[in-house]
Amino acid sequence: MSSWQPDVLGPGYEQRRIDLGPDPDGEGTIDATLVRRLPREGESPTGAVLYVHGFSDYFFQTALADFFAERGMAFYALDLRKCGRSLRPSHTAHYVSDLAMYDEELDQALAIVREETGADVLLAAHSTGGLILPLWLDRRRRASGVRGEGVAGLVLNSPWFDLQGAPYLRTVGTEAIKVIGRVRPTGVIKLPPGGAYGSSLAASHNGEWEFNTAWKPIAGFPVTFGWLRAIRVGHARLHRGLDIGVPALVLRSTRTHFAAAYSEEIDAADGVLDVRQIARWCGCLGGDTRVVPIEGARHDVFLSLEAPRRRAYEAVDAWLRHDAALLPRPTELAPE
Repeated sequence: MSSWQPDVLGPGYEQRRIDLGPDPDGEGTIDATLVRRLPREGESPTGAVLYVHGFSDYFFQTALADFFAERGMAFYALDLRKCGRSLRPSHTAHYVSDLAMYDEELDQALAIVREETGADVLLAAHSTGGLILPLWLDRRRRASGVRGEGVAGLVLNSPWFDLQGAPYLRTVGTEAIKVIGRVRPTGVIKLPPGGAYGSSLAASHNGEWEFNTAWKPIAGFPVTFGWLRAIRVGHARLHRGLDIGVPALVLRSTRTHFAAAYSEEIDAADGVLDVRQIARWCGCLGGDTRVVPIEGARHDVFLSLEAPRRRAYEAVDAWLRHDAALLPRPTELAPE
């Protein structure tokens, strides 16, 4: 385990390597990277957040970190193995053959955050991270017999709960993926040209956000058969029903717009996932789950245009204060 070092985000951010040893999938040595936002003058955290990114993604959303810090919560983010800061030349980007492999870095990251803050941790995740975390929480509950141990709640931002596209992809297509995924796990699946969503985000194209395109390519990383097989196994497990043990908030756009090329229409819709599938499977998390559709939101609701982005943050604030009761309500705040 390394010590904290300066992070690529610059002053106010540090990173710490989590050594994971030899890759079970045979791609050399692996690690994960935990990032923390340092408290600013006058900030005294009373809680903690751990954020996990999606596919073809990594943590760069400093506005999200600021949002939680302004509410008294220390902010941490995890770049998973072979992702973002943890990606090495010998790695197939984002590749794992089993989503349960992520349990190792998630367990270690949670332990570090709890040790440093002394608090139960609010988890937050986007897209593929929104599938990985519920599966991990359910496995933790089944292994320990304790619901939500060390975790206070879960915020999911457009979680990937099913395979988008034509119905046959979820039936015979999935069976083919599973077969090929066993024999050619790192074989690349031929997909239509992409890049519309990434173009809508990047300041270098049509968006307003600065990020490292070596870690978050405009058109995304190639999708491999073995990785998609692991995703479909995870989807099947989710669909059978989980018990994550903590209250959950799910944010999503109100509509989907798939496109090969950028247009302004993709600025106000989910250009990656089918929002109807997100709505359908939210009940599989178990327990207290609140779903908030955000009109005009992008796939990453916190990278939406200003108005839907503001509504997304307002929804999280309201949930933290009222539904999850992780923050004091305005009437409970001490007078100045």
